[in-house]
Amino acid sequence: MKILCIIGTRPEVIKMAPVILKLKSNRLFDCLICTSSQHKELLEKPMQIFGLKADIDLDIMTENQDSFDVSVKILTKIKPVIIQLVPDLILVQGDTHTAFLGALAGFYTRVRVAHIEAGLRTYRPNEPYPEEIYRQMISRMAALHFAPTVVAKQNLLNEKIDASGIFVTGNTGIDALNYIQNNNSGVRADQNQVELSGIPDEIFSYLKKPPKNLVLVTMHRRENIKQGIANVCKAIIRLSRERDIIFVFTVHANPAVSHYVNQMLKDCKNILLTPPLPYNLFIQLMIHCSFIITDSGGIQEEAATLGKPVLVARNYSDRPESIEVSIAKLVGTKVENIYHAAIRLIDNDEERQKMTRQVKVYGDGQATERIVRILEKYVSDDKEIV
Repeated sequence: MKILCIIGTRPEVIKMAPVILKLKSNRLFDCLICTSSQHKELLEKPMQIFGLKADIDLDIMTENQDSFDVSVKILTKIKPVIIQLVPDLILVQGDTHTAFLGALAGFYTRVRVAHIEAGLRTYRPNEPYPEEIYRQMISRMAALHFAPTVVAKQNLLNEKIDASGIFVTGNTGIDALNYIQNNNSGVRADQNQVELSGIPDEIFSYLKKPPKNLVLVTMHRRENIKQGIANVCKAIIRLSRERDIIFVFTVHANPAVSHYVNQMLKDCKNILLTPPLPYNLFIQLMIHCSFIITDSGGIQEEAATLGKPVLVARNYSDRPESIEVSIAKLVGTKVENIYHAAIRLIDNDEERQKMTRQVKVYGDGQATERIVRILEKYVSDDKEIV
């Protein structure tokens, strides 16, 4: 079976990497990697860490392009790739521009689509935007749905998706996390100076000797750009002045995000700004932190496995599993709510310890094995998408 894996962002690389590595080691599959370079500047580092190299690069990224530009470029450039390669299956992950347009291209060319991390929902079209609509549309086009949890499967069933194509596998992000912990922890000897450039020296100091109170912060969702991000910044400025605590804010490469973060937090005492970190370093930082403030879905999954409390700076969650077992808390994006939720974890050891526990709500690290076993059964399957 010829499988075309289409990826475009850092999270897609991380969550697809274990599956790609497994497929490439299996004689039943011819696995090819196509990158859109939707996050061109962020793709190279995780690809190197997992030892991956793109077979096709659509190279669609230019400055100041919008969703219209990205959509037209990906569809235009991927059509001849599919026509030339004639894959038996297109594999996409998550809910990005690249995942949606890769699935749409498969639908247009009558190539079966398999969706990793299927069934996540908030049922709020603008939260997250545009991801909520993208993943719902992918589910309408995919033939195989690899749901990370029972909740995700039930969402698909509620939407009348054919049950025969839905499989609960766990989340491949947990497989990637385990891979990094087993093979790539710390700074690797072959990580060159270009890869590590721009990272403040304090990060390496913190990894060697973690501060007593270290809080990790990330924000990037479109619906949080400006107001939500500004409110998180206001909350941690107040916290940094009132408590003996170090904040490390990993600033997303999106200029709209970095503009507000740098504008508000540059030169603030006890707040360290850093560019996106290599995945292996970021995991180490998560391991050493006290808790996390974020609007990221993937970080919620990783934190559950690592046993780190998370304050989710969003109004609605597509990862309800960790919230339901009280290892994450949905705090929204109002300054006071973020501030008071963080103060409880900073000042109350008992409260923080309640949330500091490892829970396998997103899988046991065997999602890749399950996905590949399912794909093996489809090697001789000639079903078409209806």
